[in-house]
Amino acid sequence: MNRLHRWYCQSSHWRRRLEREVLPWALAGLDLGDTVLEVGPGPGLTTDWLLPRCRILTCIEMDLLLANALARRTTHTNVHVHCGDATTMPFPDRSFSSAVCFTVLHHVPSAGLQNWLFSEVYRVLRPDGTFAGTNSMNSLLMQVFHFRDTLVPVDPMNLPARLESIGFSDVEVEIGAGRFRFRAQRAA
Repeated sequence: MNRLHRWYCQSSHWRRRLEREVLPWALAGLDLGDTVLEVGPGPGLTTDWLLPRCRILTCIEMDLLLANALARRTTHTNVHVHCGDATTMPFPDRSFSSAVCFTVLHHVPSAGLQNWLFSEVYRVLRPDGTFAGTNSMNSLLMQVFHFRDTLVPVDPMNLPARLESIGFSDVEVEIGAGRFRFRAQRAA
């Protein structure tokens, strides 16, 4: 992430937006179950919100500095942080009751790698497990904000077909203000 992006993703303004708008909307009505995987927690603002809502929360974060900082900050909690690539996760098949991913997909450097991430999430979900999250919509502001940063927009209209091609069912995508949320199930 560029400096502006890294700063904003740790700001109190972004924390408030996540806690009041993004996360309640993204997960409204969902039961995440007992073992939740969070893909790409970054500095952990989303992790902080999820922590009291999960029995066990496992995070996979590619950035070593962010993963180490989150691991130190969540020592002695129900959070387990792994530094690694979500396109090749170190977890056994069918490990998690649900997986979540918030404003991360556009940071995956290609549509092909995004599909690998989806495949890995599918692999580590238990039957009937839920994959849910949000992503920002492509816009001029988003492009400016991601100057010299990875930005591979996800078209919400094409996302259902991409997830279904991997095996997900009951895929739902809803467009909101500047972002979309998605939900999908691993078949029983």
